[in-house]
Amino acid sequence: MLKNKKLAVIGVGKLGEALISGLLKRNAVEASDVTGSVAHEPSISRVKERLNINVTLDNCEAIKGKDVILLAVKPQNMDRVLKEISSSVKPDQLVISVAASVTTSFVEERLPDGIPVVRAMPNTPSVINAGMAGLCAGANASEDHKSMAEAIFKCVGETVFVDESLMDGVTALSASGPAYLYVVIESLAEAGVKLGISRETSTLLAAQTMLGSAKMILDSKQHPAMLKDMVTTPAGCTIDGLMELEEGKLRVTLIKAVVKAAERARELVNTQTSKFSK
Repeated sequence: MLKNKKLAVIGVGKLGEALISGLLKRNAVEASDVTGSVAHEPSISRVKERLNINVTLDNCEAIKGKDVILLAVKPQNMDRVLKEISSSVKPDQLVISVAASVTTSFVEERLPDGIPVVRAMPNTPSVINAGMAGLCAGANASEDHKSMAEAIFKCVGETVFVDESLMDGVTALSASGPAYLYVVIESLAEAGVKLGISRETSTLLAAQTMLGSAKMILDSKQHPAMLKDMVTTPAGCTIDGLMELEEGKLRVTLIKAVVKAAERARELVNTQTSKFSK
């Protein structure tokens, strides 16, 4: 889908850099076909040195002749950037936004009629090519546009398409999720320290255990409860640990954390819409 396609990345920060790096490592695009834009002059040399792509301070110049325009700017800057490039965007260009809580309709309303838009919500493990991205298509995006967007994010992890009404949930679950899991890993490591294991070793034990457990779910495609039961032998030590987790309401606390984050994401959407409403 990406062969011979030209890409513009507006806002080559950590995420923009990770996406470009993933595409280049997979040979999905050529460096000569990628142009990035940055907000400050010192960032030009940084991006050129790390990625060996064309870099400019001019967003309109960056998108000229490109097949895909990836908007990797902060949500609060999206309105300004869209209005800046609006007159330069062409109907045959695909626009992909990775700004949290910015809807496809928000983007479409600020661009010429008929522009195809795809919204993406990747997470921070994308920087190590182990990301998860939720995607949804705008009103003008075709199946080919969806496939092109999917191909981009497949270069840095896994993807899933959902209805846009579910994107706040995706944000709360997979985009915010790493923070929750870091707390779990930190807590397990602290327990190891409490039991006399060094902090370095405890962290390794906890992190690798979580990595392996996640891989078991993905590879086996079994329900997590079934895999949990495989570990839990009758009258063993695991069941005692699980009873403590249930008593401490870990399960319901994690559910409530995701729901609360989704509610906050919806608040941000409403704030964004009212702030920049026409």
